[in-house]
Amino acid sequence: MAGGLVFAAWDAGVFPTDIQLDLLTPSSNLETVNINFEITAVIVAALSIAAGLLVKKIGVRRSWPFVFAVVVLLILFGSLALTFFGFEVASVPVAISIVLATAVVQVGLLWQLDRKLSGSLLRSHHGSELVKTDEAKSRLASGLKLLRAVLPINEAVVFQLDESDEFQTVARTKSNTGPLNEQNRNSVWREGVRLSERAVATKELVFQPNESGGSSSVAVPLRHEESIVGVLLIRLSTTFCDDDRPLLEAVGAQFARNLARESFSKNSFKNSLLGYFSTAGSEKKLDALHVLRALSTEQRCNANALTHLDDGVAIAYLDGTIASANSTILRFAEVESTEVNNLDVFGLLDRFRTDIFDEPTIAVRRVLQTGVDYEGELNFDVRNQILGLRISLLRENQNSSAEPIGLAIFVSDLTKIKEYEKLKSDMISLMSHELRTPLTSINGFAELLTVDETIPEQAKEFVTIIANESQRMSRMINTFLAVTQLQRKDKQEVLKIPLRLDEVVRDTIASLTPVAKKKRIRLVEQPAQRVPPVAADKGLITQVVKNLLNNAIKYSPERTVVTVTTALEAETVRVSVEDRGYGIPAESKDRVWEKFYRVVREGQEKDEESTGLGLSFVREVVEQHGGSVALDTEEGRGSKFSFTLPRL
Repeated sequence: MAGGLVFAAWDAGVFPTDIQLDLLTPSSNLETVNINFEITAVIVAALSIAAGLLVKKIGVRRSWPFVFAVVVLLILFGSLALTFFGFEVASVPVAISIVLATAVVQVGLLWQLDRKLSGSLLRSHHGSELVKTDEAKSRLASGLKLLRAVLPINEAVVFQLDESDEFQTVARTKSNTGPLNEQNRNSVWREGVRLSERAVATKELVFQPNESGGSSSVAVPLRHEESIVGVLLIRLSTTFCDDDRPLLEAVGAQFARNLARESFSKNSFKNSLLGYFSTAGSEKKLDALHVLRALSTEQRCNANALTHLDDGVAIAYLDGTIASANSTILRFAEVESTEVNNLDVFGLLDRFRTDIFDEPTIAVRRVLQTGVDYEGELNFDVRNQILGLRISLLRENQNSSAEPIGLAIFVSDLTKIKEYEKLKSDMISLMSHELRTPLTSINGFAELLTVDETIPEQAKEFVTIIANESQRMSRMINTFLAVTQLQRKDKQEVLKIPLRLDEVVRDTIASLTPVAKKKRIRLVEQPAQRVPPVAADKGLITQVVKNLLNNAIKYSPERTVVTVTTALEAETVRVSVEDRGYGIPAESKDRVWEKFYRVVREGQEKDEESTGLGLSFVREVVEQHGGSVALDTEEGRGSKFSFTLPRL
């Protein structure tokens, strides 16, 4: 296009073919030979295209020396040829076409980049949840409410400057100071407007004591990126105190950001093809950048809040760079604030290495791969400290499918909490153990008295009750101690060995068959053909199955069947105990796993024989082994308790 335009202009005689050097005498009779028309067109087109491709390929900054050299050589060559040989080579149109083609291609590249920039800016802000068209008024009202709470305000008005620099009221608050007559109201309004105009002109806070004394008016310019977008006008019931200036200027800056965002979100702008040459388009892009800076300012407020947390927090980008780290996490990591700039995320995590957390890279990789938080307790015996560590993946928003943007590291001091838990657990264990001694004596002597033929029948009945209740108390203490021991974080690790759950089920059924026969209940085993082993503590898992079977036998009517099923499900092995008993009410379904909770069936009292700890023990053991529990029940038709353990 540039070459064609130049060729047409040359053909129309707008500029000469070549420039003749003033080296020959005027009397020279050298005959001029004109260049062929078609050849000139081909040369202009070819060199224009070549110049354009060169600029597009390597850019104007690196190509302009070549273009300049070619243009100079062309003009010099054409001038020499015309001067000494009288031969026209069309150096001027060719040179101009090269320069124009270079300029056109560069403008085209800039236009394309401008289109991308405009689209990105406008799309990112208008589509962002941070810029809402109905947000400014509510935020301005909230800000005025804050000012009324800390200052003796009679009236406050937020003005916004429109395109013609006229004041438009966008928010207002007023206290109940009594009615004003129309003349006084107009006078106060005119004075306020004049004061606001002074604030806009000086770009500084101005105030004016009222002539009647005891009150004053203050105008705060709302400055955003060196431009005034509005004014905050306040009428105080007292004289203005200069100590309040920083407060008003800070709130005014926030109001200015709100107004700028509101104006940007409401003023629609289409990214037209000629937007690169549009003044309005450039102003809109500048506004978008200002809004972006305003959003960044507010987000820095969120980041600065991390410094006031008692827990340690660090945020890292996905390139490993630490974006921010509060003083608490630096203290836990024993890192000086001057060393943070030299640390990356792995350098920071290396400061928390323990026997358990010995490979930070593996933990970070799993978080990045799965999006699931890494959590662990780090025990530092040397400094007598226990820290809780959590590594989380940060996403652009709350949606789990959103793009990851960084990592968050949270560290909390658990030392006092663990000491309290240990103290509580030790106290419970001590009290429970101390209760066993008198209970053993009570139970032993009560059993002796029940077989004594010399005591009256009524006394023997009382002694039997004492023996039964003491035995029930002993069972409750034993179960409670087992649950407490499982919950202790300083407990010894259970002895996990390869264990086949179908064999555990078979042995447990054999041991409980006599108990079931007394109630005329039949125990049925339905094992899977091939059940892989699990890693578990045999004694604890046996007790789990026994608790489930005991409950099924206890709460099933006579002449019913209790079925125990073992099955392989993907990467877990499931054991289910199903009865045809009374079932569990819907309101109790989620609570049966709680400690000391006992189901109350309609028309019946709580089972006094139950401790309310059996199912709690089941859940604690299963979850400690990395499994889960489940319940499927229907009142009046029976229940199905089950648990799963990971297969080996």
